[in-house]
Amino acid sequence: MDNSLYAIEVEKLTKIYGKGGSAVTALADASLQVKAGELVAILGPSGSGKTTLLTAIGLINEPTHGRVIIDGTVVADAGWLPGIDLKRLRREKLGFIFQAHNLIPFLTARENVMIALEINKLSRNVAKARATELLTALNLAHRLNSYPSALSGGEAQRVAIARALANKPKVILADEPTAALDTENGTNVMVLLKKLAHENHSAIVVVTHDQRMVDGFDRIFHVNDGRMNSELCKIPSAQSNGS
Repeated sequence: MDNSLYAIEVEKLTKIYGKGGSAVTALADASLQVKAGELVAILGPSGSGKTTLLTAIGLINEPTHGRVIIDGTVVADAGWLPGIDLKRLRREKLGFIFQAHNLIPFLTARENVMIALEINKLSRNVAKARATELLTALNLAHRLNSYPSALSGGEAQRVAIARALANKPKVILADEPTAALDTENGTNVMVLLKKLAHENHSAIVVVTHDQRMVDGFDRIFHVNDGRMNSELCKIPSAQSNGS
């Protein structure tokens, strides 16, 4: 197996909160490999452990046991490895998309994308050009100078996607990115993520509880009660509301 193919590798990841009799296992022995250019879904009900998995991959939530490897760099092995600059790795390798778009209200759409680039010390002119390019590609050229309060839910989420893509990350992590959107806008966001994964050669992991949103994903996993199914899950045609 050529491990260089994988942008994300998770090996027997476990997260335990508390100690002794009060210990709670939020995630147990989860393993996952995602190639660059793949769009992978993690399905599961609230409290199943899927967000715990995502935040461990995102270098936010320190695992108790197991390994996390991002773009060939081992960052965790029974806890964060000493000497690893987690902030730098998050800034340079990872992009995040959340259920709430978390746009800065007093910045325009373009400025919300620019700030992610300026944090990485790009000049304002370069950041402005890159932000304009991304927002235009996402059909938001007419919204460059609009503030978040003037954007629809779908538009705001596309600005958040542009911000996540700004630094051309190897890995994009999306936590319930369509939960606040109607079905049409939610489906459009998922189609867009699939297109971006393949065109930008980014590994994208989407956590969701709604199986209606994952048609066309490359692979789908289930998490329930802290345990992940390591096999490809065949999703039947959605006839229920998925809740």
